[in-house]
Amino acid sequence: MLSFLPAPVIGVLNSILLAINTLFWCLLLYIPALLKLIIPHKGFRVLCTRVIIWISESWVACNTGWMKLTHGTQWQVTGAENLRRESWYLVLSNHQSWVDIFAMQRVFNRRAPFLKFFLKQQLIWVPVIGLAWWGLDFPFMKRYTREYLIKHPEKRGEDLKATRRACEKFRYTPVSVMNFVEGTRFTQAKHDKQKSRYTHLLTPKAGGAAFVLDTMGDSIQTLVDVTIAYPGGAPSFWNFICGRVPEVKMEIQTVAIPEHLKGRDYSTDAEHRRNVKSWLAEQWQAKDARLEEMLRS
Repeated sequence: MLSFLPAPVIGVLNSILLAINTLFWCLLLYIPALLKLIIPHKGFRVLCTRVIIWISESWVACNTGWMKLTHGTQWQVTGAENLRRESWYLVLSNHQSWVDIFAMQRVFNRRAPFLKFFLKQQLIWVPVIGLAWWGLDFPFMKRYTREYLIKHPEKRGEDLKATRRACEKFRYTPVSVMNFVEGTRFTQAKHDKQKSRYTHLLTPKAGGAAFVLDTMGDSIQTLVDVTIAYPGGAPSFWNFICGRVPEVKMEIQTVAIPEHLKGRDYSTDAEHRRNVKSWLAEQWQAKDARLEEMLRS
C-alpha cells in the first residue's frame, strides 16, 4: 500500500499508471477491432467481440490493481455474489460522479458481463479510447434539442433507432447494458431546478431503459439495480485519482423484470410508456430510501 504518500504524488502516479494501462490495452485491442471492421462475417465479428471484451476486462483488472496499491478507500459492497457472467442484464444506477464508472467496473469485472454504456456520439472521437468503445459495440447516441427537432422534424426518433441497432448487436454475447437513467450527474442545483420528488436523486428518464427492453426483452430477464453512496461526499475525478475517497458503499440488487414491460413499443404505445415510467419510479423511490440509509449508517 502506498496510501501514505502525499495525495498530489499519488495523483500524478495514478495518472501515469492509468495512461500507460489504457494505451497498452487499447493498442492491443485495435487488432481485433480493425479485423472486426474489415471482415463482415457475423461469426467472426462475435469472436472478435469476445477477444475485445477479454482485453477490456484485463484493462479494468489493472486499474483495480493501482487502486489497491495506492488508495486507502474502504469498500462496502453487498449483492455482488448474485451476479453471473453468462447472463444478460439491464443495469441501472444512480449517478453522482465519473468515479461511479470506475467503482462499478471494479466490482462487476469478471463477475458479470462487461458493462456497456450509452455514450454521446461525440465521444467516438476521444483519442485512443473512442475506437475501443466502438469495438466493444458501445451504443453511440446523437441527441437533438427540442429547438432543433422543431426545425427538423424528420430527425425525430433517430436516436431511438440507433438504440435499437446497437441493442441488436448485444444478442450474440452476454452483456450488461448500463444506463444512468437520471441522464446526468446529480447536483443539488439540478435537483432544485427539476423540483425532483426524491431526496438524493434526479428524476429518472425511462426512454433508454425502455428501448433496451423493447428490443432485447426476450434475452434480458434481470434488472441489476445498483445504488452507490459516498459518505464523504461525491468525489471529483482528481480526488479519486489522488486517493481522497475515504469510503465507497455499493448495494447491488438483482430483480426479475416484469414480463409486461418487454417486447412492446415505447415510442407508440402510451399504456406501455405509463407502465415503464411507473415501474421505474417505484425502483427510484426504493433507491432513494436505500441511499438515505447508506449515508446515515
